[in-house]
Amino acid sequence: MKIVAQIAKYLVGALFIFSGLIKLNDPVGTEIKLEEYFEVFATDLPAFHDFFMTLVPLALTFSVVLSTAEVVLGVALLVNYKPRTTSWLLLIIIIFFTFLTFYSAYFNKVTDCGCFGDAIKLKPWTSFGKDIFLLVMILIILYKRKELKSYPTGMIVAISTVASLGLAIYAIRHLPPIDLLPYRVGASIPDQMKPSEPMRYKYVFTKNGETQEFEQFPSDTTLEFKEMILLNENAKPKITDYRAWNDEGDFTQATFEGNKLFIIIKNFRDINMAAFPEIRELVNGLKGKNVEPIILTSASSDEIDQFKRSQQLNIPYYFADATVLKTISRSNPGIWLLQGGVVKGKWHYNDTPDAEKVLTKLGI
Repeated sequence: MKIVAQIAKYLVGALFIFSGLIKLNDPVGTEIKLEEYFEVFATDLPAFHDFFMTLVPLALTFSVVLSTAEVVLGVALLVNYKPRTTSWLLLIIIIFFTFLTFYSAYFNKVTDCGCFGDAIKLKPWTSFGKDIFLLVMILIILYKRKELKSYPTGMIVAISTVASLGLAIYAIRHLPPIDLLPYRVGASIPDQMKPSEPMRYKYVFTKNGETQEFEQFPSDTTLEFKEMILLNENAKPKITDYRAWNDEGDFTQATFEGNKLFIIIKNFRDINMAAFPEIRELVNGLKGKNVEPIILTSASSDEIDQFKRSQQLNIPYYFADATVLKTISRSNPGIWLLQGGVVKGKWHYNDTPDAEKVLTKLGI
């Protein structure tokens, strides 16, 4: 059991550190996932609706605290810092995560738990199984905690805490240091909207109580169709919900033509209006430079029209799904540069580029 406990210690510590770092790389993404959970609980538990909705504005704080706790507890476990306290805190956190993943899997809610951010996508029951494994490992560690000697490694734990918080603050004030999203710089949006290879299916039928499977749709009309199973799951398009439109029609394909500088405005609830003098200067600096500035938003047309007048931004706008905009840009507003549908640049409003930098990115 002592050897098993040592193996469990290293496995749990490494997984907690990895999971926490992935989330700290993109705390706004974890915030979005926590908001989904709070909204689901508010709907599913009407008696506590108001309580869960009051937690929505605190989602970013919870995101940073939970992610930092994962890293710090993982480090503390590996360096044997206060093993008793560390073990109990790990148990509390894993019970919380296990509940969330079970709820997601059993009730088919929030089907991507965000356990490893956008680095590794896990299906709900896989996420739950992972947490059960970690729960067992932590229980073993807790059982053998008295045999884990405590060392004066508080400085290491303190450094990991400061470094974790520093990473989170940087990612919030700028953008994730490592962009794992499908709308990252260098990615082709049109290519990711297509399958990477022809989709292959398996067709399942029944006849006389027996199940039969076919790789081609059978012509036998006496067969009773049961289900169609995708064989090459990885071939599915990475992007399935990107679309741009306005009152005149669909302009999705038009967004991939030429050089487009998109000003992402997710909403006007938490937008940073102080960023727009620099953005307006950028837009004015691109006049006559073969770059078309466009607002991409999920706000209403009345809100955008009023906003354009107040900010003296005489540029067109398209609508897009709010969830898509959250995926494209972690800041509100955000700046997104496309050339022929390929992402050439993406900036937080704190890092608004000048016209020269944009033109350099486009090779103009």
